Amino acid sequence: MSNNEINLAQEKKYKKIITALSIIIPVAVAALFGVNLRKLGFDVEPLTFLPPIYATINGLTAVLLIAAVVAIKKGNRKLHEQLNSTAIACSLLFLLMYIGYHMTSDSTTFGGEGIVKYVYYFILITHIILSIVIIPFVLTTYMRAKLGNFTAHKKIAKRTFPLWLYVAVTGVIVYLMISPYYV
Repeated sequence: MSNNEINLAQEKKYKKIITALSIIIPVAVAALFGVNLRKLGFDVEPLTFLPPIYATINGLTAVLLIAAVVAIKKGNRKLHEQLNSTAIACSLLFLLMYIGYHMTSDSTTFGGEGIVKYVYYFILITHIILSIVIIPFVLTTYMRAKLGNFTAHKKIAKRTFPLWLYVAVTGVIVYLMISPYYV
């Protein structure tokens, strides 16, 4: 078997995992989002301190993504890989905190009016949709790099980067816009 055939076989195996995760993660988040442990009678403290933390993690993710692009443009593949791995870890940490917050705290309603309300909901909806869409992009981009398929990695990374950066930045914007309405 040639290296190309081995890589294609490995990529096929990982694509199944990526597809499964790309379905399981949004479904699990949606299911858990609707579960409020306090309303179910569990004696848990609301994790109301989490939103500024996970918004900061979103901001850090954006910085890491930009730094990763700068690193690869300077030819520093090792730093590029480390920064992207850290960005993935930050995204996972964000997700866990986000779920924890929503499972223990009441949802906050946006209180802005007029055009600001429409801007907020546009940003929020595009953020949510793209946070789902980005999952297979990030995992495929990462997998291709790990398998050494840098031509395919670079091709999909050109799409992954702006989408992931948008999700990270709009996560911060959504927090800043809704934070005055937290109880």
